[in-house]
Amino acid sequence: MVHLGGCVSTTVEIYTWSTCPFCIRAKALLEQKGVDYTEYCIDGDDAARQKMTDRANGKSSLPQIFINDQHIGGCDEIHALDDQGGLDPLLAQ
Repeated sequence: MVHLGGCVSTTVEIYTWSTCPFCIRAKALLEQKGVDYTEYCIDGDDAARQKMTDRANGKSSLPQIFINDQHIGGCDEIHALDDQGGLDPLLAQ
C-alpha cells in the first residue's frame, strides 16, 4: 500500500470494565502517551465480552488491548511492551 501525503492514524481499542484497576492503569498509560483510543466498556454485557474473547484468541480477562487490529494483551503486556521500548513504534505506525 502506498500513501501519498497525509498520515494514517493508529487505531487503539481497549475493552474495559469500569471499576477494573488494571483497565484504569492501562488507560492511564495510553493517556500519558497522548493516545486517542476507543474504549468498549463491557460491564455486564456478555455478548460484547464474547466478541472481545473471540478477537483476543480466547482471552477473557480485562482489559484487552488492540493496536491497528493487532492483539496486544492486557495491562501487564502493554506495560511490558512499553518498558521494552516496543509500544511507541506501534503507536507511531
